[in-house]
Amino acid sequence: MRDEETKRLYLEAYQEWQRHLQALHRALLEGQALDPPRLKALISREARAKERYEEMRRRLLGLSSLEG
Repeated sequence: MRDEETKRLYLEAYQEWQRHLQALHRALLEGQALDPPRLKALISREARAKERYEEMRRRLLGLSSLEG
């Protein structure tokens, strides 16, 4: 069984990434109007959230020591 803290961090990272991804989809796929600086910020937030999610996913899978 995985460490409860690791599970919690994984779920938090996943939920945060999904929230940012949905906002990005609203802008890119549903045509929500954003000026270029706001769109760039939105893309950056989604990318950072995905990186955090991937890091927590590796930790959950026991791969955190395998940087690649």
